[in-house]
Amino acid sequence: MTEGRSPYTELDALSTREILEIINLEDRKVPEAVGKEIPKIERAVELIVGAFAKGGRLFYIGAGTSGRLGVLDASECPPTFGVSHDLVQGIIAGGDAALRHSSEEAEDRPEGGAQDIARAGVGPDDVVVGIAASGRTPYVLGALAEARRRGAATVALVCNPKAEIEAYADVVIAPVVGPEVLMGSTRMKAGTAQKLVLNMLSTTAMIRSGKAYSNLMVDLQAANDKLKVRALRIIRLATGCTQQEAEEAFRATKGRAKPAIVMLLAGVGAEKAEALLEEAGGFVRRALELAKAHEPSQRE
Repeated sequence: MTEGRSPYTELDALSTREILEIINLEDRKVPEAVGKEIPKIERAVELIVGAFAKGGRLFYIGAGTSGRLGVLDASECPPTFGVSHDLVQGIIAGGDAALRHSSEEAEDRPEGGAQDIARAGVGPDDVVVGIAASGRTPYVLGALAEARRRGAATVALVCNPKAEIEAYADVVIAPVVGPEVLMGSTRMKAGTAQKLVLNMLSTTAMIRSGKAYSNLMVDLQAANDKLKVRALRIIRLATGCTQQEAEEAFRATKGRAKPAIVMLLAGVGAEKAEALLEEAGGFVRRALELAKAHEPSQRE
């Protein structure tokens, strides 16, 4: 279906405005297609959350646009959620050079995908998401086959129904967006659908793993001035404190918003806030509940 021909056979004869309106019209179909896959996306998220809880990792693997989208999503996780670069990893056929320069021949080698999975040391505690618009990319099929052989949970993200990749996956997420406006250009609707699903997988798994409080990304890494300002704003929004109080708590926790929030809301010092978060598995809301539960013994 991703290689099908759209009905816009006079595309090259249309005006700029008409082409843009057609692309926009077709793009509107993408969120609806993704929405139909939420039950399967939910299953994939639960696999990822379970993997994180066991100390496992999440791998995205793909070729071309699909591979680039996986690398993009993985690269955003450390600054957004304060996790290590090892927790979510993106692997693309042809290696990092393929991020800028196409490496089509690499996607035809299933053994290449298997080798990259082996090189990453994928094991039974990990989840591997194979991304392939067509659902038949040999590199991705080889990667998922090797991941399964190693005991990892496998997820397929594909834009064709009943694709070959289904045989290699425990969960199949298949938003069917139909033929591209420009035939075969799967960087368009198919790529947009994949990006939306990857956003959902990583963001929801991180929220369910304690990387958010309310709708605030409390584990962000304040690595530059812009992010320091954002971290201070997050502290103020979460606690209702003044700018000065936020800055003092931020300094006391060595530039970490999450323990600063616990400090201010629980009325404890930095060391106690860290201990509460440790006991709560990193969840701010749970840490605050523990702080309340500890209050009677503290008064005694």
